[in-house]
Amino acid sequence: MRTVFIQTIENPTLLKKQLLQWSQQFRELVFLDSNETHNSYSTYDCILAVDAFTAIQTDFLNAFEDLNIYQKTTKDWLFGYLSYDLKNDTEKLISANKDRLHFPDLYFFQPKKIIFLKENQLEFHYLNMCDDEMESDYQEIIHFQLENQEIKTEVSIQQEISKSDYLQKVTKMLAYIQNGTIYEANFCMEFFAKETIINPLATFESLNKISKAPFSSFFKNNKHFALSASPERYLKKTGEKCISQPIKGTSKRFADKEEDELSKFNLANDPKERAENIMIVDLVRNDLSKTAQKESVIVEELCEIYSFLQVHQMISTITSLIKPEFSPVDVLKTTFPMGSMTGAPKISAMNCIEELEETKRGLYSGAIGYFTPENDFDFNVVIRSILYNELEKYVSFSVGSAITSKSAPEKEYEECLLKARAMRLVLNDKELL
Repeated sequence: MRTVFIQTIENPTLLKKQLLQWSQQFRELVFLDSNETHNSYSTYDCILAVDAFTAIQTDFLNAFEDLNIYQKTTKDWLFGYLSYDLKNDTEKLISANKDRLHFPDLYFFQPKKIIFLKENQLEFHYLNMCDDEMESDYQEIIHFQLENQEIKTEVSIQQEISKSDYLQKVTKMLAYIQNGTIYEANFCMEFFAKETIINPLATFESLNKISKAPFSSFFKNNKHFALSASPERYLKKTGEKCISQPIKGTSKRFADKEEDELSKFNLANDPKERAENIMIVDLVRNDLSKTAQKESVIVEELCEIYSFLQVHQMISTITSLIKPEFSPVDVLKTTFPMGSMTGAPKISAMNCIEELEETKRGLYSGAIGYFTPENDFDFNVVIRSILYNELEKYVSFSVGSAITSKSAPEKEYEECLLKARAMRLVLNDKELL
């Protein structure tokens, strides 16, 4: 059982910064920030969950069933992640590529302390065992003296796949498309730095500041960190309704208003980008139909353009109503990994991805989020994200693009470099300084 304590806040923007810096004392934490993005499917402006009472950590084998039991048993708030390689639990697939991050395939924890921010309302939901700490924690947070977090380290970023190898691999992916094996696949490559120490909090604050993405998250599990500026929702469940909002289609932002509007217009009317998006919409509709009530799968938005600080994105919204016999984890299992990060047909695309990519994706293109005691959930897509193993001193981020029959390998490579630039700048990559 949880005790609830509610306070009214004068400065929510300052409070979010105080919450995040105050939270760094804990071994486990998830900080979710919408960056003031409000739409019909927004629930909170910010959530902080810290200090595990119970937890589940496992590899892919029977992972969804283990999570299902854990979620049903706790009947409480759970925060954590699903890694891309849980695909091996749902299909006869493998992940044999190199892994230098060494994150568990699945991790969730039941926090002792959860704090929600909605407009100027701050809510503390603490397990009864520690509810006597709510007032003192509140005082600590609102009087917390912010420290100026600086990124002092210059990181030397390496690229896992060279440009020439990338072009060859995309050409091979195009051959698979031409012979009918797949229609589309999301092909990704890793950028990394070895023997590197970073300040995770400073890095996240910098990444979040330049991106202000609606599904940003700071994840910490002891020595494992995920610093995410994700613009994409994977899946949300509210009651019997499911909402998926895949992104496919990207164009640059420009300082000049006319040039920026032209970039937005060109994205909205680009036949290749629209084809990519519509293929993934069809895939998501098919995935949702596995647990949906008859005729309840609806495309609410098709190829809408949303603008973020760094880029314009093409986003569609697909919803469904879940049959009562399916659990929340059933819905995740039948839709994971998300179509925007795999391709179509999904299993064939994942096989091609495994063959041509060089590194295990792990948490990249997985999902970070939470379950509620009412069996609802909300998860992002882990993209535009920096992963860090503090023990191994290893920093990693990956980027990718959708390969279709209309793809030009050189342009896909340029898109990857564009997506990588924000992470490289945030990490003080020597080559960009």
